[in-house]
Amino acid sequence: MISDELLEILRCPESRQPLKIAPVELIAQINAVIAAGRAKNRAGETVAEVLEGALVREDGTLAYPVRDAIPVMLIDEAIPLDAIRQG
Repeated sequence: MISDELLEILRCPESRQPLKIAPVELIAQINAVIAAGRAKNRAGETVAEVLEGALVREDGTLAYPVRDAIPVMLIDEAIPLDAIRQG
């Protein structure tokens, strides 16, 4: 998926915090909310495409989608995790 070298370089474009690979359980939780049509990104748009992976900001508040093995490091595409965790 994402090499350790790339992960070491990547940072949240908003806060510059390091990122970590989202655990499988979190991806499943996000995808369940996406399937229910309730997932929104930072731009307020409904996320329609399920995630194959994500990178989570160090503080655990945002997930950046990984699509076709490429991290989407755009602030507007980030998915706030507080709403995901609330279900």
